[in-house]
Amino acid sequence: MIYGIGTDICDIRRIRASLERHGERFAAKVLSEAEMATWKARSARWPERGVRYLATRFSAKEAFSKAIGLGMRMPMTWRLCEVGKLPSGQPVIVLHGVLKEWFEAKGLHAHITVTDESEYAASFCVVETINPAASPASVHAGP
Repeated sequence: MIYGIGTDICDIRRIRASLERHGERFAAKVLSEAEMATWKARSARWPERGVRYLATRFSAKEAFSKAIGLGMRMPMTWRLCEVGKLPSGQPVIVLHGVLKEWFEAKGLHAHITVTDESEYAASFCVVETINPAASPASVHAGP
């Protein structure tokens, strides 16, 4: 059963401007340790690829935060939510710490997709309940 849906579109020019203004500190605020390593490697080879990577992660985390209904408030934080990928290249949400505990306690599972094109990055996230009793839609008045 669907618990929540989130979508986000991000202007890559805005991410680029934030990087120019704040440097690596901006990336460190948004990215997990593993994502930060990937961002540094991509940025070193081709700076624009690093900007796009950061924009897609920013967008995906925004979409996820909307799908779980928290926005950017605890236990949801930028660094506790990571966008990894399967060997096939499919993006996946990887959670850490208290966010992972909260998500698992609710019996949730996330599906994420990300894309970018010239000036925009976009993401779509569907969160479903593994245990239908945890879904807000399953709460109803008696007979």
